[in-house]
Amino acid sequence: MSQQHILVVDDHDEIRDLLGSYLQQHGFQITTANGGEQMKAVLAEHHIDLVVLDLMMPGEDGLSLCRQLREQDGPPVIMLTAMSEDADTIVGLEMGADDYVTKPFSPRVLLARIKAVLRRNEHQEETGSHAAGDASRIAFPGWVLDIHQRQLENAQGVLLPLSTAEYRLLKVLLEHPRQVLSRDQLMDLTRGREAMPFDRSIDNQISRLRKKIEPDPKVPTLIKTVWGGGYMFTEETQIS
Repeated sequence: MSQQHILVVDDHDEIRDLLGSYLQQHGFQITTANGGEQMKAVLAEHHIDLVVLDLMMPGEDGLSLCRQLREQDGPPVIMLTAMSEDADTIVGLEMGADDYVTKPFSPRVLLARIKAVLRRNEHQEETGSHAAGDASRIAFPGWVLDIHQRQLENAQGVLLPLSTAEYRLLKVLLEHPRQVLSRDQLMDLTRGREAMPFDRSIDNQISRLRKKIEPDPKVPTLIKTVWGGGYMFTEETQIS
C-alpha cells in the first residue's frame, strides 16, 4: 500500500518541521507549505490525502483556504487553532473543516485525529456508492445533493460547502427519509466502527447541518429530533 500523503500548511517553521518529522516517523509522506500560495502549488502537482491547515496566517487565512478546498471538492481538512479563536473555529467547521485541534497540542493527539479522519474518508469512498445504488443526485425541498461531486446545491444553483462528516451524515439521512435513526445507528452508518471518543458528536453535526439547510435552524422542520430515539429526516426525497 502506498503511503498516505499529508500536506501541512503553517507559516511557523518550527511547527511545520516538528509535525513533518513526527508524521513521517509514523509512516506518512509529508509535504509542507508556508501559506496559501505554496499550498495551491502542491495540490496542483500531487495527490494529497489530507491537509493540516493553520487558521491564522498572513495573506490568505485558513478560513478562506478551507472554503476554497471544499468548493473544489478537495481533500479532508484538519484545522489548527489557538485557544482564543473559538468563534473562528466554529466558522472553520461551517466552512467545511473535518476536525480541529487547538494549540498548544500534543503531536500524538493530532496523529490520532488524522488517522480517524482518514479512516472515515476511506470508509465513505468504499461504501458511499452502494446505499443509494447507482444514484447520482438526491433532491429534497429546496436542495439537491450531488453524490458524485459531494456538493449541495440550493434552488438558485448556489453551491454550499460541506465537510466530509456533514456530507456523509446528510447523505445517510436522505437515504432513510421519514425513518427514526438513533445516534448509534447514525454513527455506524457514517463512520463504521472506527469512531474515536473525541470525534465530533452526531448532535454537533446535526446542529451544523441545520444551520446550513433549515429555513429557521432554531425551529427545524427538515431534521427533527425524536426525543429518546434520535433524528428523522421529515421530507420525501427523489433519487436520480
